[in-house]
Amino acid sequence: MKAVKLGMPLFMILISLTFLISSFSIPRATLGNANGPLYFPIGLSIFMLVLSVIYFLKELKTLNEENEKVKALFEGRTLKLIGVTIALGVLYAFIFETLGFFISTIIYLGALLFYVNGVKKWLVNVIVTVAFSFITWYGFSQLLGVSLP
Repeated sequence: MKAVKLGMPLFMILISLTFLISSFSIPRATLGNANGPLYFPIGLSIFMLVLSVIYFLKELKTLNEENEKVKALFEGRTLKLIGVTIALGVLYAFIFETLGFFISTIIYLGALLFYVNGVKKWLVNVIVTVAFSFITWYGFSQLLGVSLP
C-alpha cells in the first residue's frame, strides 16, 4: 500500500525533472530574446515539480493512515479496467495510422464502452461511439480544417 501511495508523486517528480532537463536542450531563438523559447517549458516544469513535491510530502505525512480509495483500487474490477484501457489505447495507437482517425476511434471507443457498459446497453454504446467519432472528425476536419489521418 505504501508503494502505491508514494508511487504516483515519485513518478510525477521524475517526469517533471525529465521535462525540466530536456527543456534546456530547446534551441535558442535567433530573433528577439534568445532564451524566449525556454521560459514557458522551464516555468511549467518547475511548477509541476513544486506541485509534485507538495503531493509527495502530503502522501508521506498520511503514509500510515488507511486509505479507502487505495483499498478500493485493489478490489473489484478497477485494476482490470485500467489494464484493458491501457491495452486498448496501445491497440488504438497501432491501428490509428493504417485505419485512420474515424474507423480506429470507433473501434477503440466501441470496445471500451462495450467493456465498461456491457452488451445490454449496446444501443447507447453504438450511438455514443459513432456520434463522438463523427462530431470530433467533423469539428477538426471540416470546421477547423485540420487534416486527420
